[in-house]
Amino acid sequence: MGSAGRGLVLVVEDEAAIAELAAMYLRRDGFGVHVEADGAAALATVRRLKPVAVVLDIGLSGMDGIEICKAMRAAGDWTPVLFVTARDDELDRLLGLEIGADDYLTKPFSPRELAARVRTVLRRASGTPASETFECGGARVDVTSRRAWAGDAEITLTSTEFDLLTYLVRHPGRVLSRDQLLSAVWGYAAAAGTRTVDVHVAQLRAKLGVHSPIRTVRGIGYAADAG
Repeated sequence: MGSAGRGLVLVVEDEAAIAELAAMYLRRDGFGVHVEADGAAALATVRRLKPVAVVLDIGLSGMDGIEICKAMRAAGDWTPVLFVTARDDELDRLLGLEIGADDYLTKPFSPRELAARVRTVLRRASGTPASETFECGGARVDVTSRRAWAGDAEITLTSTEFDLLTYLVRHPGRVLSRDQLLSAVWGYAAAAGTRTVDVHVAQLRAKLGVHSPIRTVRGIGYAADAG
């Protein structure tokens, strides 16, 4: 199916009714939509059609959503991924975030919320036209090019990781609660759960290594310290 004005979204979902509902609302929102029900076919479609975002069911038969996301990231493809899961298990969702997903929804979900979440991850991935560079401790981000460095080494971040790091280093020394970070970076509050912030901070620290400026403030949240 061809793309519309906002670009093509690939919906990977093996439950036809859910796929049709998601596609209908995404099209109403101005997106083109292509649907795949099979994991291996979906990965081939990502490489062929280069969608602007992927809505990816974790629980596919055969090649599941986590395997697809891992394969995309291993190939250097950082197209925004929004996981959909029927499993009410936090560890499943956190695993998805740790391998490079940008957001997740748990079934049953509102198709309007799905469309809003897709808009949010695309807004984050598109960056900002302002020419800005921020440094804090050993971390540096260039907001214009959406590039980040740990010391002198450039690192690869998901769009969510980049925005979280940028928000922290833009406010050096300021203690930011998990709810503040959810609102500022994800665009919504309690819906994601504050554990999501902890997972992304852990991923940032792993990528920044000894250059990470992020400090945990027990019982509150996080702060980026210059030294």
